[in-house]
Amino acid sequence: ERFARALDAPSITLSGPVEIDEVYVSAGLKGRERDQESRSRGLSTRGRGSYDGDKPPVFTLADRGSGDRYVVPAKSADESTIRLLLADHNKESLTVYTDGFRAYDPLKEDDAFTRKYVVHSDGEYADGDIHVNTCESHASLTRRWLSPHRGVSKDKLTPYLKAFQLRRELYRKPGDDALKHAIDAAL
Repeated sequence: ERFARALDAPSITLSGPVEIDEVYVSAGLKGRERDQESRSRGLSTRGRGSYDGDKPPVFTLADRGSGDRYVVPAKSADESTIRLLLADHNKESLTVYTDGFRAYDPLKEDDAFTRKYVVHSDGEYADGDIHVNTCESHASLTRRWLSPHRGVSKDKLTPYLKAFQLRRELYRKPGDDALKHAIDAAL
């Protein structure tokens, strides 16, 4: 926990075409006193999660230009959150690959972005270079990283995801570079 708190949040700098996708993870009030009785989890509600409903969205961004991947928790999955995540980019018009989620629709009218998307509900998962498969693969690794903890507190979700991201970065580097990167990240 101390190590995860010491890590700096990675600054998101986007250079090339970017995939963005969201996943909803279980994160509640674990480890804190509750002001109400525990809720029954037997009949959970369907649909997208929410921060207040203990299923906060976690955005995965995969920069195809640099190969970097970012995992960022959010309080909501709406247009303003998406614009904040995509704000720091190097090109005039950033190509953004998404799925058919409605929150991405306003990117079509913005000159700063070129949105290309697939619609999973129509059975479309890839159309040439247009896909979010990298994000979905990374999101599955995120869920596996969180699962042994049997639920994470919303307060500690960010440090857990920072540690996950550092671990994934270290796997992609050769021996000595991985050690140097870990020390730099912790100091």
